[in-house]
Amino acid sequence: MGKLVEEFNDYRSKMNDRIMETANTNIKRFFALDTTTYADGALNVKTKEMLGLVASMVLRCDDCIKYHLEKCFNEGVSNEEINEVFMIANLVGGSIVIPHYRRAVEYWDELSQS
Repeated sequence: MGKLVEEFNDYRSKMNDRIMETANTNIKRFFALDTTTYADGALNVKTKEMLGLVASMVLRCDDCIKYHLEKCFNEGVSNEEINEVFMIANLVGGSIVIPHYRRAVEYWDELSQS
């Protein structure tokens, strides 16, 4: 993995561990809900991760975008598919999404180099 991916994953892991040290039951349930929501169901994991990526881009959450990009990559989303996801996010979110789109392309490129 490249430096961007490694730094993001290390920080996310470290802080999730820290949060769980002091998390109350509701936070733990919320984290569990997040995990189970993206499991196979009527929609497969790949589709759910692409949906999560579109939502994250429209909401302009860079951490969420990175998280879902890696999940999409691990689910075998192709370059053609990811570019369609990016186009949907830009269409729905408007031009305010473009800076996040740039960073998403950079992160996807780094994931693809591994």
